[in-house]
Amino acid sequence: IPESGHKYYLQFSTEDYRTGEDAGNCLATVLYPKKKSPPVVSIKCSHTKDQKEIQEEDKILYQRIRHQSKPITGNDIPDSYGNIEPALEPVWALAVAGSSSIMWEKSTETLGYFLAQVKSVRQWMRKDDFIEFDYTVLLHELPTQEIISCHMRLTWLPGHPLKVKHFCAPPSHAAEEGSGAESGSAAGPAAAKGAIF
Repeated sequence: IPESGHKYYLQFSTEDYRTGEDAGNCLATVLYPKKKSPPVVSIKCSHTKDQKEIQEEDKILYQRIRHQSKPITGNDIPDSYGNIEPALEPVWALAVAGSSSIMWEKSTETLGYFLAQVKSVRQWMRKDDFIEFDYTVLLHELPTQEIISCHMRLTWLPGHPLKVKHFCAPPSHAAEEGSGAESGSAAGPAAAKGAIF
């Protein structure tokens, strides 16, 4: 699109991350603007899973995390053999969801990312109903093969959007990047300096 950027039309199927079951089909348009900014995405999906079933699974995940007697902590998820301890599966699931917003923000037409590993995670005990975690995640950048380290603070309550603040250490070929000014993001000078959340 002259003066705007490149627009892509996609049709794809989705699957339940945990079970691998078919979760529906989607149609999407993705516009990569000429200026450096996140892609503009419009997406419509037909779900094979009932919304009530999804909400129930969210509730079970939330209860598993919420009813821990002490804060959840962990390192190297998955381990060097690709294994995830069953007790840390909910933490991994939240890391996948939270890091996807970082990957969306950092992706360009020529660079893509996927979550390689949770280096460390620590739960914050809160007095309200939300659950909150600090993560250090490693993102694999393609095609450069760089590993990008990002600090991510994630806050969640079923029925509410996942809130993610992040700061990523600069890879050798790029400047420092933190999350933007949209809701739920670290913004302003503190983010540019590598704020501690």
